[in-house]
Amino acid sequence: MTERTDAELLEAIAASDRHALRLLHDRHAPWVALRLRRRCADGDLVAEAVQDTFVAVWKSAGRWDGRGEPAAWIWGIAIRRLIGAMRSRHRWDRDRSYRDEPGHELVVAAEDAVLLGVEHGDLAAALGSLSPELRAVVQATVLDGLTTREAALLLHVPSGTVKTRMMRARRQLRGALA
Repeated sequence: MTERTDAELLEAIAASDRHALRLLHDRHAPWVALRLRRRCADGDLVAEAVQDTFVAVWKSAGRWDGRGEPAAWIWGIAIRRLIGAMRSRHRWDRDRSYRDEPGHELVVAAEDAVLLGVEHGDLAAALGSLSPELRAVVQATVLDGLTTREAALLLHVPSGTVKTRMMRARRQLRGALA
């Protein structure tokens, strides 16, 4: 029997096939966790985000439209789940510090602050103003940390196109953030 593709597994998950979810999880959870750990040093938050990611895959597999790579779709869910977990933890820590430790100031790592800025604030608005093609290149190369070659494979475009789109995206982001 041949190994099922990610797209086939997502179709099976959409039809409530738990075994397909297990296969997809086993295939993708290790690299998702590894990449999330590059963005957040808190292992508990990363584990929570990975678990939430595959719960979301289970619930929304039928909404995957078949465009792009399933791995990129899963990664998009994962990074949003990490940001949500960080936001919740930040809120909880801030509230707790007011009750338990007056004067305690929560220190947020620069990477965490940038990730939160991707969802909210000026950076979110600037990224939102980019075309989907430019935003995908920024997501892949800057936020996901892929090389130009890896981004090209993921986005199904030549490496030169990734470089050109990134140059255009930088120019537009500079203008939007100036």
